[in-house]
Amino acid sequence: MLNKETLQHIEAQALIASGTRIEISGGATLAVLPEGARTLDLEQYQELRNSFRGALKTHSLRDFCKYVTNHVDNLSAAGPSGFINQDNMSAQVLFNLGTPDTAGHADDTATLTLKPTAAFKAVEAIVGQKLSQQALAEWLEDWARNIEASAGEEKLDIVAAINGIRRMTIKATSQRDSAVGDLSASRSAMDEIEARSLETLPTSFHFTTVPYEGLAPALITLRLSVITGDNAPVLKLRWVGEEAQREEFAEEFKNVLGTEIGGLVPLTIGTFQLGK
Repeated sequence: MLNKETLQHIEAQALIASGTRIEISGGATLAVLPEGARTLDLEQYQELRNSFRGALKTHSLRDFCKYVTNHVDNLSAAGPSGFINQDNMSAQVLFNLGTPDTAGHADDTATLTLKPTAAFKAVEAIVGQKLSQQALAEWLEDWARNIEASAGEEKLDIVAAINGIRRMTIKATSQRDSAVGDLSASRSAMDEIEARSLETLPTSFHFTTVPYEGLAPALITLRLSVITGDNAPVLKLRWVGEEAQREEFAEEFKNVLGTEIGGLVPLTIGTFQLGK
């Protein structure tokens, strides 16, 4: 009687001798091998791949749209779909997603993640930070070409505004009142601390920059706050209407993609994950 090992050896030799091949729709070919009759994809040994598969990743909106346009034009089968994630300013196109009835492998993709410009990153980094006079003045000098300053309704020259920040001082005043009556005596004290400058002190800055490549320039208003609790003033910049303006950036991103590739690829707001 033949043992298990002998039978497996005979089975393996029979498979090798038969050269069994499995043809799969789309051009793929599998070979049946010994060791439990496992299969081997022969694509790696073919002159050409069975289908185009790749994953483009870029920060350039222009290059992303150009790639998608060219790639869709060269597709032999329909089924591309695009998804826009407005929360992180990104988009993905799956060129071979297919349809529910004719599902593709979704392994041919292009992904765009918008990268903030240097000027926009500088605004994001400084907003809400506690700054010394020197730190804010140096930041304003670095980005002076993007900034307009104002004191209330009055426009200020940026150099004058920077000097106003540098020459700011803390002034403390004290006022005491006393009243004496037949049955009572009362005293009150009021201390006032304020920040003043030998120059006109700016109240807000208007920063113009393209937030992300491919979007239009935006005007960001930064309101100046002065904290006077210490011997030296502490300064903070607040982005006026930050949440609303970020939503405007996301809406513009969606509109630009819709204009550039919306006619070629159906676009959906959200993210997509292929099921197992």
